[in-house]
Amino acid sequence: MLVHGTRTSSAIWRRQVDALERSGHRTVAIDLPGHGRRSHERFSLDGALAAIDDAVESCPEPPLLVGLSLGGYTSLAYARRNERKIAGVVLAGCSTEIKGKPLAAYRRASGMLARALRLGGPNWHVVTDMLTALAGYSPLADLRRTEVPVWLVNGRRDPLRLDERRYLDARPGTRLMVVPNAGHDVNAHAPVAFNRILFDALHELRHRGGLALA
Repeated sequence: MLVHGTRTSSAIWRRQVDALERSGHRTVAIDLPGHGRRSHERFSLDGALAAIDDAVESCPEPPLLVGLSLGGYTSLAYARRNERKIAGVVLAGCSTEIKGKPLAAYRRASGMLARALRLGGPNWHVVTDMLTALAGYSPLADLRRTEVPVWLVNGRRDPLRLDERRYLDARPGTRLMVVPNAGHDVNAHAPVAFNRILFDALHELRHRGGLALA
């Protein structure tokens, strides 16, 4: 199951959906509130977790949950609260602790900049909604208590991999893959390498006796 980042939609996963379904893996890519087919809604963390849960409940077996950026943070939050419902989680482009004063300052600045320069069109509010929703969230705290298998995937040029070593230290057994020549949108910048990581994760879950749907 695939969860996109901020101001994108389920469409970003086309290369992953095509590859996985050609290999016989039932695949679901969702739109979070405020995005894609749900762009008329306002984003909230509770709404995002509910969207993920609806999709997970539609799967005949516990899926491998894959999230990019905002989708990674919300997937980790979901995994921590619903470990029995999923087989594992792949967290891409979200290896940065996001709580605290820097986030609050960025939230205020982004709103003022968007209004002053008329950036982003009518749905720019999803950015400030996202920052507000995640203001008190600590991915490291959830990662420390997550018991399902975890894979971290970052593009080597991604500026949001500041804390990847802290992520690894937070949870022994977490795997880290850094993809060369890729930035933040690692699944789009290096789809072949990213897809290989997904297939390897599915193979490992199957070998462990876990359930391995994407």
